[in-house]
Amino acid sequence: MVQGKINEIHGWAAMRPGIKVEPFTYKPRAIGDTDVEIKIEYSGICGSDLHTTKEEWGGTMYPVIVGHEIIGKVITKGPKVTHLEEGDLVGVGAQAHACLEDSCNPCSRNLDPHCPKGVLTYNSKYPDGEQAQGGYAEAVRVDSNYAFKIPEAIDPAHAAPLMCAGTTVFAPMLRKGVKKGDRVGVIGIGGLGHLAIQYAHALGAEVTAFSHSADKHEQCIKLGATKFVNTGIKEDVEKANRSLDYLFVTSNSKSNQYNEFISWMDYEGQIVLLAVPEGHMQFSPFDFIFSEVAITGSMIGGVNIIKKTLEFAAKHNIRPIIEKYPIDQVNEALERMDAGKARYRIVLTH
Repeated sequence: MVQGKINEIHGWAAMRPGIKVEPFTYKPRAIGDTDVEIKIEYSGICGSDLHTTKEEWGGTMYPVIVGHEIIGKVITKGPKVTHLEEGDLVGVGAQAHACLEDSCNPCSRNLDPHCPKGVLTYNSKYPDGEQAQGGYAEAVRVDSNYAFKIPEAIDPAHAAPLMCAGTTVFAPMLRKGVKKGDRVGVIGIGGLGHLAIQYAHALGAEVTAFSHSADKHEQCIKLGATKFVNTGIKEDVEKANRSLDYLFVTSNSKSNQYNEFISWMDYEGQIVLLAVPEGHMQFSPFDFIFSEVAITGSMIGGVNIIKKTLEFAAKHNIRPIIEKYPIDQVNEALERMDAGKARYRIVLTH
C-alpha cells in the first residue's frame, strides 16, 4: 500500500512511440507547500493518452506515464493546504498546476489552462525541470488547487471520465452560454459525444446527435438527444440544413467535412472543435461571409469549470458509460481503445 511521502512511484509508462506501456518506477518531485499526494484508485483512458504515447502530436518525453482522469484519496498534503484533508476522495484532470494569480492574464479570466506557468498532468515539466507523470500509477502529486473533491452522489469510477471528457464538453457550453431552447448538435458519439449530449440536454437545449453508426440511434435518444442524423444517409443530412445554433465536434472528422458542417448551422451559429481534425482545414471566405458562422475551439476547463462540471453532473445525474479494466491489463485496455471498440470510456481500477 502506498504511504505518504513515498520515495518511489510505480506505474506503467510508454518507453517509445506506440500504444504499449511497461512497468516503470520514478522518483517523484518533492511535495510543495500547496501540493497533495494522492493514492490512485481509478484512472480513465483518454484519447489524448494514445495520441501522446504514439507521439502523434509530437514532443512526447519518454518514458511517460499518461492518464489524466484520476480519482483517489489524499494521503499527504503540504503545510499550506487548508481545503483538503488526508482521506478526502478527489479527482485530477488534465492540469496539475497554474499560478492562479490575479496579475496573470489567462488565470484572471478563468482561463488557467492557458497560464504560461501551467503544468499539464503528464508529458509536461515544472519550472524546476521535473517531469510530470500521470495516472497509470499508484500515486500522483499535484498542486492542491487541481485536486477536486468528488461529490458523494457520483460513484468514483464514473467520476474519472468527468475530469477530462466531461469537463472538455461542458467548458465551452458554459463559456458560450448554452441555454434552454438552443439547438445544439453533437457529432461523434463516443467518449466525448455521449457526455456532450447529456450536458446539453440538462441545460435545456434541443440536441441533435450526428453519427454514421445507426446502432447508436436508440442510445442517443436515451441520453437526451431529440433527433438523430445518420451521416451516411444523404436525405437525413440534407434535413439538417440551417438547423443548429451550436455544433460540438467531438470526433476526429476529416478536414474537408467542415464545409458540410457550416451548412448545418443557422446564421451566426458557432462550430466548436473539441477534437483535432487530420490535416489543414481550407475554406472560402464566402463560407463565413454568407453564413455568418464562426468556427472556434476549446481546450480543457480550469479550476472553476471543473468544479461546476462535477456539481452539475451530480445534480443532473450525468454519468459516463464505462468499461472497467484492472491496471495490470492496461495494454489490453489501450488496444481496445485504440481500435475504437470501447463504449464509451475505459476506466482502469488500481
